[in-house]
Amino acid sequence: MYKLYGIIAAVLFTVTSVSAQGVLGKWKTIDDNTGEAKSIVEIYEQDGKVYGKISEILNKDRADAICTECEGADKDKPIQGLVIIRGLEKDGDEYNGGKILDPESGTLYKCYIELEEANKLKVRGYVGFSLLGRTQYWLRAE
Repeated sequence: MYKLYGIIAAVLFTVTSVSAQGVLGKWKTIDDNTGEAKSIVEIYEQDGKVYGKISEILNKDRADAICTECEGADKDKPIQGLVIIRGLEKDGDEYNGGKILDPESGTLYKCYIELEEANKLKVRGYVGFSLLGRTQYWLRAE
């Protein structure tokens, strides 16, 4: 009987710690083509919504890159420090209703993010509805 209680406690602790970790924090982005770490995005909450900004570019040759393809207020801004995730709201286990900016193309996509595992974040950008898009998995930065 004590073994059963121990197993239940361990499962509850694991589930609680995964959800307590949440999506906030620093995440390492991975290049779709090369599989190499590309940048660190810091996800934070502001006024009840979730945002993400590029806090570090890992390729030192691109550290001074600017968003030449961006439009509006982001045009020609440095990519490092650029807010790329904007206005997501919590909806169950995922955050949605906002946008994500691809600084390479300057395109804004609809977006949702969801914690897959304690250290793995699913990030989906799409046009129209979520079937037409691309998914990336970001790893929690240490």
